[in-house]
Amino acid sequence: MQGATNLDSRWQLYRLLADPFRLRLLALAQAEELALGELAELLAESQPNVSRHAAPLRQAGLLAERRQGTRTLVRLDPDAARDPVVVDALEAGRKLCVDDGSLDRVAAVVRARDERTREFFARPPHPSDPLGLAGELPGYLCALAPLIARRGLAVDAGTGDGALLDLLAPVFDRVVAVDRSDAQLGRALARASARGYENVEFHRGELDDPGLRQRVGEGADLVVAARMLHHAPLPRVMVDVLSRLVRPGGRLLIIDYCRHSDEALREEQADVWMGFEPSELEEHASAAGLVEVAVSAVPGGYVRNGMDGHIGWQALVATRPELPGGK
Repeated sequence: MQGATNLDSRWQLYRLLADPFRLRLLALAQAEELALGELAELLAESQPNVSRHAAPLRQAGLLAERRQGTRTLVRLDPDAARDPVVVDALEAGRKLCVDDGSLDRVAAVVRARDERTREFFARPPHPSDPLGLAGELPGYLCALAPLIARRGLAVDAGTGDGALLDLLAPVFDRVVAVDRSDAQLGRALARASARGYENVEFHRGELDDPGLRQRVGEGADLVVAARMLHHAPLPRVMVDVLSRLVRPGGRLLIIDYCRHSDEALREEQADVWMGFEPSELEEHASAAGLVEVAVSAVPGGYVRNGMDGHIGWQALVATRPELPGGK
């Protein structure tokens, strides 16, 4: 274990794990990657106190951390669970978290990550906001150009105001536009009506709704999630949900921000995540069972208009494997 090399002797590891608070912290960090503020909420402690306890665990190699703007997220270091002493400590910590109810509250804390996002997209549009062609369209075209082969069904996941319909509807025989916000779907419907797109169906709800699964049937030739993943409470889970909408041999396209540090943009758009590293997107796609995974940059000149034009964009392309026998 990496942590063992960070301690002078084994007795220091025992001493480090002798505190019930640290045991609970480790167990929660094993259950999910959490921000220090989220851990403070779950542990009913101040964030400075959580940071004080997390620091020696990180120094010992038991916790891994990464920065998201002003937030620090921590998780159990994968190597830590190889140490039998740590395994025993995690079992004890998990029991403490079950007893105090904090483990059951992890899911609620994760769901709360996108509360501001929901409020943001539920706002009614300004009446004077035009329904012109999307200024980002060249960027979408650049990302989609090598993908258009089978054109039976496309799914626009998180359609928002329907900007991507101006590309998908003229190309695919059938398009299913999905969003959980009535305000956003109203804009998308108005766009489709104004353009005369008769091949677009609208679905209000989450991407894992059974009703959507029924609409998609055996799966879509192409599922697109444009600037949606950074609003997802758990991006890796969202990639898995998206992948299940793709037919065998079909493609998933995710267009999202590169990692950035613009807190003002994050606040303005109610973003949960400040972009992603290419390796993160690749790992999420591979974990979802997708193959032929590739991430490429979208040229900045295609996306320079708009409030987020200064943020780098990237496109993940991945394929759902064919079934045995090529079916």
